[in-house]
Amino acid sequence: MTKHRFSIFAALTGLSLLAAAPALAQSAAVEAALASGTVGEQADGYLGFARPPSPALKAEVDAINIKRRQGYTQVAQAKNVPIEAFAVSVGCNTLAKLRPGRAYNVGGVWAVKGDAPIALPSQCGG
Repeated sequence: MTKHRFSIFAALTGLSLLAAAPALAQSAAVEAALASGTVGEQADGYLGFARPPSPALKAEVDAINIKRRQGYTQVAQAKNVPIEAFAVSVGCNTLAKLRPGRAYNVGGVWAVKGDAPIALPSQCGG
């Protein structure tokens, strides 16, 4: 494992604490959108839209993504790794653990997670 990859992996532990609070604080509207497949996880570490959202839902998801970016920035700077690389490592980890029935985007294509593991993109080492 390279030093860069190890640093990103080690930083995931720190991010799990940062990511837990916003995830628990998601509104019922965001949870419903995740459950219905309107909103899903992306390999870049951010939420995206599989279907056009309402303006209110878009605003909520944008706010979540801003908080994610702040968390990624904080941990990446502390670990001296690029923010985008850290965000992708979190996105890959999130996709690997995604619950069945949830929407996700890999390579610009939206799909719904079934029982089989997601074929992760090359940036995830897949």
